[in-house]
Amino acid sequence: MIAPALEPGYFDALYAGNADPWGFETSPYEDAKYAATLAALNGRRYADAIEVGCSIGVLTARLAPSCDRLLGTDVAEAALAVARKRCAGLPQVRFALSTLPDAPPPGRFDLILLSEVLYYFDDAGIAGVADAVRAMALPGADILLVHWLGPTPDYPHTGDSAVGTFEAALGNCEVRRRERTPEYRLDMLRLATAPR
Repeated sequence: MIAPALEPGYFDALYAGNADPWGFETSPYEDAKYAATLAALNGRRYADAIEVGCSIGVLTARLAPSCDRLLGTDVAEAALAVARKRCAGLPQVRFALSTLPDAPPPGRFDLILLSEVLYYFDDAGIAGVADAVRAMALPGADILLVHWLGPTPDYPHTGDSAVGTFEAALGNCEVRRRERTPEYRLDMLRLATAPR
């Protein structure tokens, strides 16, 4: 059974109780996952990248050297305030409060990073995110998905079901890379330029 979508304000309440609720700054899991995420880029430099669900900007700061311009978005202003401070010395980085799929940020991007966000959406939400990603993607854009594989009883999806639902909704994409560890999966997709 798929759990219902999360209530509005879920993340605001989470950050009100803990500025780093998932231990992004200290977790060996997060550190290893971030290293694998950056390695998946294969040294490519991106002109315009977006990190959806950037939280407090730990991965954002590590991703920034690979980007001419990087937009970090999140639904929680408290998280964005911390991210802005963390990345204050990185002129190519900016942040915006944004809610996918309802209020996507303006712009088109050659890297769209969705790290540990898709399982928070129900099926309709994931379909909406896929629509938003198609609209935001420049030709040849990389779409990088990174999701935890552990249990998610309070969320609408697991990491595997979220990625499968997203890929089906996105359609017409090429799988460029797929990796699994016992803890997370990493999927690099590229929208096909012609229908298959």
